[in-house]
Amino acid sequence: MRKILLIASLFCLTLSLTIKAQENSLQTILSHFPYQHAADIDKDILAIQTWEKTNWKPVLIMLDDDSLKLAATYLLDAVVHRTTGVSKNNLTSILGDGIKSAKTQYAKDLLIKEIGLMGAENAVKYLAPLLKDEIYCGQASRAMASNQSPLALQALRKALNKATNTTKPHIQEAISYIYRPVIIPNISAPKPKSQINATQKLLAIQDQLAVASNPLQKATLLVQIAQIPGFPSFMLASKFLEDTNLKHEAALAVGRLALGEKSIRGKTARAIIEKALPLIKGIDSSYIVPKLLLWLKTTPYEYGFESLFNGKDLSGWKGLVENPIARSKMKPEALATAQEKANEKIKSDWLVKDGLLLFSGHGDNLATEKQYGDFELYVDWKITAKGDAGIYLRGTPQVQIWDTSRREVGAQVGSGGLYNNQTNPSKPLVVADNPIGQWNTFHIIMIGDKVTVFLNGIKTVNNVALENYWDRKMPLFIKEQIELQAHGTYVAYRNLYVKELPTNADIVSTLSKEEAEQGFTFLFDGQNLEHWQGNTSSYQVVEGNIMVVPEGGSGGNLYTKEEFADFELRFDFQLTPGANNGLGIRTPTTGDAAYVGMELQILDNESPKYSTLQPYQYHGSVYGVIPAKRGFLKPTGEWNQEVVVAKGSMIKVILNGETIMEGDIKKASKGGTIDHNQHPGLLNKSGHIGFLGHGDVVRFKNIRIKQL
Repeated sequence: MRKILLIASLFCLTLSLTIKAQENSLQTILSHFPYQHAADIDKDILAIQTWEKTNWKPVLIMLDDDSLKLAATYLLDAVVHRTTGVSKNNLTSILGDGIKSAKTQYAKDLLIKEIGLMGAENAVKYLAPLLKDEIYCGQASRAMASNQSPLALQALRKALNKATNTTKPHIQEAISYIYRPVIIPNISAPKPKSQINATQKLLAIQDQLAVASNPLQKATLLVQIAQIPGFPSFMLASKFLEDTNLKHEAALAVGRLALGEKSIRGKTARAIIEKALPLIKGIDSSYIVPKLLLWLKTTPYEYGFESLFNGKDLSGWKGLVENPIARSKMKPEALATAQEKANEKIKSDWLVKDGLLLFSGHGDNLATEKQYGDFELYVDWKITAKGDAGIYLRGTPQVQIWDTSRREVGAQVGSGGLYNNQTNPSKPLVVADNPIGQWNTFHIIMIGDKVTVFLNGIKTVNNVALENYWDRKMPLFIKEQIELQAHGTYVAYRNLYVKELPTNADIVSTLSKEEAEQGFTFLFDGQNLEHWQGNTSSYQVVEGNIMVVPEGGSGGNLYTKEEFADFELRFDFQLTPGANNGLGIRTPTTGDAAYVGMELQILDNESPKYSTLQPYQYHGSVYGVIPAKRGFLKPTGEWNQEVVVAKGSMIKVILNGETIMEGDIKKASKGGTIDHNQHPGLLNKSGHIGFLGHGDVVRFKNIRIKQL
């Protein structure tokens, strides 16, 4: 008897240990999902493919638990996408039985979808009964359409005869899908003979950097990056500026790229060059550093590429609320509530791991917080087998991403087309996808409603109008969010960079209704210098601005053709670090305007180089006569708004809404000026208005005037 009890005890202990080991093994496997690289889970998938029904039971139970379903979902997705041959039937049986025992709609919907994706012969056995269910008919019909076997079509036809008003549309749609015309590849979309181009080289270098084992290998790759023009190369090299072993090579790479590529501009690029400059030492510094210092002076702050993804979190992104038309009809309170809910949900649907932005395969689109009009976009993407995703432009679907082997849905034409177009071309010009599991790069350019797409350096869409999917009678939205589509399969993104492009409205200024009624007119509206004379070679119209382009160390002077006595002048200006200019008023076109007329300082007086200024030299001062208050300039690179009012002997300067100087030039100069110089121009009743260059880059725009 004791022997029997001992054996029973040993059996129970062994069983308990076995169950515990299985639980630990499952937890270990689940911890690997979601995954970044397919190779990370090869061993897990091989082990899972040998599982029996009992092994799957805890996973299926987890799908019914809101706190546990996410990892189980990731695991199931991965296994389904990698299961082939006879294993499909076995797994379909297990999942089919799981549908019957599932307690939540989430679990049932997921299992139905996964069965459809596998396309096994025995899928119909589990899906056909659900065609009668008004809740699950839609999901089951789509799964049957994916299966596309003769048995599936037969079951759909049979179900259609007994369908209700609720189930009938779903079944009819599935049958229509199976009967859609098959698109033959290589006629409309021939694959190019060679895809070795700069974009592909850069993708290859990124792969090599990921496995490079020593600094010498990485330094060699940085030299190669410097030879591939473009902003993506610039950003890739910049990632090594903080690497102790590679910062010098990285600094040289970004410097050479910036000097050789005009598209590298804007605040992000400037910050990177400022960081790189101190790292360039030795013989290299003698020739490249002066050029980069000049580059910093002349390179515009606007219309440069900015990062959409910081590699750390979802800053700058939000969850999707409805479509653009529906959102526009929502009351602010309702929209805010819906947005808060959507933002909370994306935390489990979209993940950041190892510097990548990952879609779990479940959830809704991820949208930029900011809206965009005309823009350029770079984005790297990677999918797994049967993958399906896309990029929404101005909230509108979409530049297509999918697995080209999915002939049943027409994916053989390739990614990069405007999938939802009906009137305008929807298919890509050529198949340019890299193999599944490898990275791809989109370069998307959108101007107006016209879209151009390059996939892996090859043009797939050539200036095609994107149609308004939400209401084809409406024109495309002028400005809307960019979205990463959620379409039920895993997808990874990296290197998301966007550049806003200037529109005509950005370049050409217009008077407000109030200003027009008050009598303001333009001296410069962004188009030409017709109201100006003087050094029109150094003062150039660039992207809607008057930009001072110094020649021989001096920008010279630019004067109005007309003379003005009493007036109110309004204008915007942008300083570069340490920049110095001036506003001449009531001045002739010859002589030093600070004395033969009046000069109001335009100066970055916060720069360290001006630490010893006299009070009458600060920005906004009547030079040498009346000092201005300091501390109201915006940081260099930002636009300042200034108002100058000259009425008789009273002069006032308002900077960014703050009166920084107001005084009577007669009283201020009585008995001598504070700089102890002669200022005969203070007595002028009228004269020209001018910008007075001192060899620095300054930009002006939106210049309007009203005579008093």
